[in-house]
This record gives sequence, structure tokens and C-alpha cells, in this order.
Amino acid sequence: MVSKDGREMDHELAKRLFEIGGTLVLLNVPPGTDFGVDIKSWTTGEDFKGVKMIPPGFHYVHYSAKNEFGELAPRVGFIHIFKESELLVKKWEVKEEDFSFESIPKDTVSNIKTDLKNLDRFLGPYPFDMWLKWQELTSKVDANIVERCAPVCGYGKYYVNYIRSALELEHCSDASRPRGGEPVKKQRRIGRLSSKERENQLLPDLKPKPGTELRLTELPDKYFPDGATPSEITQHSLDNSYALDQFLNKLNHPMEIIGELQLAFVCFLAGQSLDAFEHWKGLVELLCGADAAIPSRLGVYIEFLHILEIQLSYVPEEVLCDIVAGNNFVYCNLRKLFANIEQNSQIDSFLKSRAARMRGNLTTKFMWDFSHLQDDEEDEAPVVVELE
Repeated sequence: MVSKDGREMDHELAKRLFEIGGTLVLLNVPPGTDFGVDIKSWTTGEDFKGVKMIPPGFHYVHYSAKNEFGELAPRVGFIHIFKESELLVKKWEVKEEDFSFESIPKDTVSNIKTDLKNLDRFLGPYPFDMWLKWQELTSKVDANIVERCAPVCGYGKYYVNYIRSALELEHCSDASRPRGGEPVKKQRRIGRLSSKERENQLLPDLKPKPGTELRLTELPDKYFPDGATPSEITQHSLDNSYALDQFLNKLNHPMEIIGELQLAFVCFLAGQSLDAFEHWKGLVELLCGADAAIPSRLGVYIEFLHILEIQLSYVPEEVLCDIVAGNNFVYCNLRKLFANIEQNSQIDSFLKSRAARMRGNLTTKFMWDFSHLQDDEEDEAPVVVELE
């Protein structure tokens, strides 16, 4: 039986991890480096050589080098799926202020493995008090999702897929610039451009260096099919179901959207990747904005509500707010989703009760007001104009 303070569970877990846990040995890491595994981090000391007793499975290792002025560099991380009793060795390159891309020679790894007993006192134990939390955050992230979405640079035997909070950028043409699209015609006067077009023209012609960016599934660039009538375009602007189906068709299985939602979230939470955060927001908006698709995707939505509620407990509310509008992004989208679930007669009682329970929990935790959900539709409904 597990005691209330969890001590008995910790003892049993520690014993098990000592037997099957992986070991991460890090050579030549400078003292003062900000280093962490999953959602915890520390400042390295003189004797730090790595981490032991790492539970088998998906993990996110991250670090920030410190310069001579005591300033931390942007965070870098890498994903690794540890096998039972696996030994992973990495070497710090002083000149690059980063871990080497190159594999450690087999004889060096063999010598370290033989000498692990003497090295043990320089290895910090994995903080297994957070393991259950990490499992909740990554329950649907498997090897297939990691291989599909991780950066391609160095991916392979040692999973050297470095994820940088500050992307490596290079010059590109305007047409190939991310979110740039085709350049606006020169003859158009600046006063006639939309705010989005003006913003786009001011951006430098840069894109992520190939192989360094996360390969997350591209979100739909339009939410209606080719040849749609004005009234159909209006309908698709109110209901993301078509766009959601287009996204899910790119995946091997619909539930992979939940795994990708989790991967993007932990790359933001642990890796401080703003690109991952933007993708996470895009997935939340896509799922919350669908209506007609919900009855046929009940499994996806049950998992989505469960996972999103867990994720929200790790993010300060102010992070979710739009700086300009002052609106809480997740709150606004959840109001839309809860309204759809509440009024849709084709949705079963289990999902309805799950949504109602989540509404109550979020109201208690964040003081978010989810009353009068159906009033939003009347206030925010667009005026539909039929074109001749």
C-alpha cells in the first residue's frame, strides 16, 4: 500500500529504477551550466557527470550554456527514448558551447560502462517524484511520433535531434519564407494592404535552416474546400470540421493528433520553443473550433479534454493571454467547444459529463466563467452576405 506522503512508493520506485533505469553520462560539462531532464533543471557543479536511474521511455534533455558574464544562452534540448539499462554518453565541445553531434567511440563507451561503479557518485539520480507527472504529459508520445516530428539533423542511433529555442535561420526568397506566401504586387499602395500583409512585408527574408526545425504536421492553410460557394465558406469559417478532417488525414491514426499536441507542449514547456507553442495553440484552436466532427471523433475529444486539463496546470494563465487583445486564448476556444458539446444532440452523455466536469474544475482553479455559453453565438455570429 502507498502511504499518503508517497514515501513507500518512492522506495519501491527507486529500487526498480536502480535495476532497469537508463544512465546519461555527460563528459566535460562546464560548471554553472543550466541542465535539466524533462520538467526539472539544475545548475551543474564541478563534479557533475550526468544522470542515473532514468525511467525507460521518452525523455527531453535540455541545457543552456553560461558565458563569461554569467549570461545563459538560449535553451537547447534533445529527445531520447531510453531503453532499459541503456547507457547514453555525450561529450561537451568547449569551442561550440554545445554537445557534440558525433557519436562517442565504442571503446570509450565500453570503458565508461565498465567503470560505472566508480562513476556512480558523480551521477545525480533522476527526480522520480516527477515521473508520474511526466508520464501524464507524454502519455501519447511514442517512437513513431518522435521519428516523424523531430528535427532530421543527426536523427538515428543516438537520437541527436537538437531542438533549439532560438532557431538557426538562413536567408530565403520571399515566396519560400514561412507564412510569407506570394509577395504582394508592387503596384498596390501601402495604404491598401491589410495589416497582415504590411506586417509580412516588414519581416526579413529568413527561414529555419533545413534539418533544425521541428517537423510538426502542417496545419491547414485554408478551412474550406476548393470551389466552395460564399455560403459554404461562411459555414466552414464557423465550423473547423473540414479543416480538422484534412489534418487528421495526414496522420497514420487520428489519435496521433493528441500525441503531437503533447509533443509540441513539452517542447515548449521543457525546451522553451516558441514555434512548438504556436503549433500547440494551432491544434487547440483546430480542435475547439470543430462541431460536426465531434460525434465521429469521440475518442479524440475525450483524450483532448483530459490532456488539455493536465497541460493547463503547468502553464501560468498570463502565458495564455494575447498581449494585444488581453484575451485568454484557451478560455475563448474552450467556451466555443463547450458550447458546441452542450448543444449537439449527437454527442453522447459521457463526453458531455466530461466537459461539464472540466468546466467546473477550470472555474474553481482559474475563476474562468463558462456560464451562458450559448449567448456567445448570438453576439459573435457574422453577417452572411450572399454574392450575386
